[in-house]
Amino acid sequence: MHKLIAGLVPVLLALGAAPLAVQEWTVPWDGTRPRDPYVAGSGLVWFVGQEGNYIAHLDPRTGKFERYDIEAGTHPHNLVVAPDGMVWFTGNRNGRLVKLNPAARKLTNYPMPDGKADDPHTMVLDRAGNAWFTAQNSAVVGRLDAKSGKVRLWETGAGTRPYGIELDAQQRPWYVLFGTNQVGTIDPGTMKERRFDLPEGTRARRLVVRDDAIWYGDYARGYLGRLDRKTGKVEEFTMPGKAASLPYAMAGDDKGKIWLAETGVRPNRLVAFDPGRRKFTDSVATEGGEAPNTIRHMVFHKPTREIWYGTDRNTVGRLGVP
Repeated sequence: MHKLIAGLVPVLLALGAAPLAVQEWTVPWDGTRPRDPYVAGSGLVWFVGQEGNYIAHLDPRTGKFERYDIEAGTHPHNLVVAPDGMVWFTGNRNGRLVKLNPAARKLTNYPMPDGKADDPHTMVLDRAGNAWFTAQNSAVVGRLDAKSGKVRLWETGAGTRPYGIELDAQQRPWYVLFGTNQVGTIDPGTMKERRFDLPEGTRARRLVVRDDAIWYGDYARGYLGRLDRKTGKVEEFTMPGKAASLPYAMAGDDKGKIWLAETGVRPNRLVAFDPGRRKFTDSVATEGGEAPNTIRHMVFHKPTREIWYGTDRNTVGRLGVP
């Protein structure tokens, strides 16, 4: 059960600190929707070109890009880089997970079983190398076994639209069901699913997993929400942009702050919430002015303390966090 707590009016604090600023690089392949960057151990920033049908990386030290063409019709949606340097990505329109060996430029395909997950969406790798993923329109959550290569699927129900997915410290996947007001998780030991209800009307796209709570952005209603993992109680905090904020991409930094992209404002804005102080403390505008734009996914890279994101303006960007 959840209990709705009154939203708090956000306060953005200046505190006399130097203003935060983003840096963005224009991707040299126009109109390709670069998205879902991931920083490899080498420092290269990998990303997918969803509409351009490629995988690429940026070297932020030099500003140079390198592109890897993939099978036609893949339309990659998301990627992660494994500790061994292999790049895993989702084939959103050809029903598969794919592993890229960058050195050999070799692709290894892992097709979905019986066409039951035609649109792999977002994925994460657990410590054993297993890939957990969502498939939004197919309404399934899946797991690719690293040793056997076999895929297991959990059907979430018609119209549930499983979307963002993250792992907790115990390697349990947590995911939002964008077509509902629910968050789900699967116990890797029992392989059983459990769901938590959020306030009526909530539609979450992304989430940040902490030891005590699941944080999510309510895209439909303009709130940052906190779900207590033990009690199921929900707290809500009004986004700086309020109902028009359309919070989308999310990331949590190493000081406990929760970062969200407000995509309903122009330019898109990255805002941070301090759970200890229960208030929004940072806000920074991205590039692009009044041009249409959406930041759909972002990650926090702890070694450099940077948040990386891709934009519909055909850029890849970063923000150094305080």
